[in-house]
Amino acid sequence: MVDILAQASASAGVPVHEQARLPAGALTFSAELIDYCRQNLCGCYNKSWTCPPACESMEEQQKKILSFKNVLVFTTVHGIEDSFDYDGMTKGRRLHTLLTAEVKKRFANAPVYGAGSCPICDTCSFPEPCPFPEMRIGSIEAAGIDVTALSKSAGIAYNNGENTVTFFSMVLM
Repeated sequence: MVDILAQASASAGVPVHEQARLPAGALTFSAELIDYCRQNLCGCYNKSWTCPPACESMEEQQKKILSFKNVLVFTTVHGIEDSFDYDGMTKGRRLHTLLTAEVKKRFANAPVYGAGSCPICDTCSFPEPCPFPEMRIGSIEAAGIDVTALSKSAGIAYNNGENTVTFFSMVLM
């Protein structure tokens, strides 16, 4: 698995910062995250196939996720000018997405979850059918997974210092 992640990283040209494998049962689910979705704090509510209300409910996703034995978590870290550098954060997310998409290709039929709503298309086709369902990347947050708790369970840093942004993805195994 580590080899596959290293190969994906080399192919995407985006380095993995940290990685860990942990039991799926170690994940923490929080309905509060779905409440944030409903408040549309990120602007993706009712606009993406991988976000509420279009995606499976948190309970359905939790049942699916916990049916897998393990989770491979990985992060990328990107420098930004300051905490208001939206362009730098967007560039970091785009690079993280390149890596996550490459990982998805290499892990065949394994479900893959990334940072925020599915980033494959510039604009999601929702409510029209998804043109690339085989490439779709789920949202960690829309599954109700607490990323702060995930970082602690995995022993991975959530914050990597001033003027950086860290993105998380995970593969169900």
